Formats: sequence, structure tokens, C-alpha cells
Amino acid sequence: MPDLLILIAAAFAAGVLNTLAGGGTFLTFPALVLTGMPPVAANATSAVAVLPGYAGGMAGYRRELGTLPRAQLLHQAGTALAGGLAGAGLLLLTPDTAFTQIIPALMLVATLSFAFGDALRARLAGTTATGRIASTAELFLVCAYGGYFNGGLGIMLLALFALQGMTRLHTMNGLKTAVSLIVSAISVAAFALAGLVAWTPALAMMAAATAGGYLGAPLARVLPDSVVRGVIIATGGLMTAIFALRALA
Repeated sequence: MPDLLILIAAAFAAGVLNTLAGGGTFLTFPALVLTGMPPVAANATSAVAVLPGYAGGMAGYRRELGTLPRAQLLHQAGTALAGGLAGAGLLLLTPDTAFTQIIPALMLVATLSFAFGDALRARLAGTTATGRIASTAELFLVCAYGGYFNGGLGIMLLALFALQGMTRLHTMNGLKTAVSLIVSAISVAAFALAGLVAWTPALAMMAAATAGGYLGAPLARVLPDSVVRGVIIATGGLMTAIFALRALA
């Protein structure tokens, strides 16, 4: 019961953070590891916990997604599906001992992506769009990362879309949410079939994250962005340091 309460609290806070700016994985994944769950199973269970938020976000961006050509959406959806499945498959082949050594690097990538993602996206905005084959390969690699470890996926996708020539932020956000949903859904399906998901904490965390996301909206209107981003970056840095020390122990 104490472990379950910790997980519910972490998921609720993650839902709030995701509504404010993102970064909820910095809380859900470490909380699961803290309660004694093996790292690979914790990563799989964390992916389940944050899945509903993507579905809600995609529904909210229906109008923006409707402005994109259907052929483009289908192509990107297929690429996201393949990339997410490849990343999830790679995780299934990764032993817990190896994943423990990789976690600090993944957490660092996610933290740096969050810290500098907006600056990178602004720098890339308006650049020459990459070709179709290159764009497909780039999206596949980013989605494979997301299927393997979800942290920082949204920021990476926004930077990638800017690199590929997209300039409308709301459309980019809608596409980012749709791609994230596909990557998360296929990876969760793979993890579930492999028996990696701890469903009791996962379902409790899904409910808590949904409640946190709903109640986080009023906070988003009053808290300065700089404060929220600072808290998330500090959390990501702290978790990176903790997992680095665990890997070295």
C-alpha cells in the first residue's frame, strides 16, 4: 500500500507536469524503480501510465490535424508505428542489467531535450526541409527512441518537424501528439504481450495521471513558464544523477 500511494502521487504530479509543460516521465519511471520494480518493467509500466494523456491531446488537436494532407498523415503514422515497434522490440531484448547502465544517458538526453528543445526548434524553424527518404528515416529513428524510452519524445518530435520545414506551432503540436500516441500505443501493446506491464500500479497511475492533467490546467494559467520549466529541468537533472550513481554502484 505505501508503494502504491507513492506511485499514485508520482503519477498525479506527472499529469500536472504534462499539462503545464511536459516531463511527467521524470516522475513516473523513477517512482516505479524506487518501489523495487525492475527497470525494463518500470519503463513499460510508465509507458502505460502516460498513454491516456496522448489520446486526450490528439482529440484536442483534431482541427489542426485536419489541415494536413491525408497521405502525409498515413505515411507518418506508418513510420511512427514501425519506429515505435522497433524501439519496443529493442527494449524487450535489453537485459535489466544493461538497461540500468543505459538509463542515465537516456535521462540526460530527455533532460537536455526539454531544456533546449524550444531554442533548437526556433533555430531550425524556416530551414530547408529535408527530402522524403531522409524525413522518413529521421522520424523512424526518433520514434524508435520513443518506443525504447518515452522521455523527451515530444520535444524531439517538435525539433524534428521544425527541421523538416514545418512552421505552424499548433499543427506541429497536433502532429507531435498523434505520433506520440501511435508510438506509445504500439510499444504498450508489445510490452503487454511480453508480460512486462504491472497492471495494478499501471491502472492506478493512469487514473491519477488523468486527474493530475485535468487539475493541472488551472495551475498552467497562473504559474510562470520559467518556474515550471525550472522545476522540470531540475527534476530531470536530479533523476539523471541518481540513476548515474545507481549504475556506478
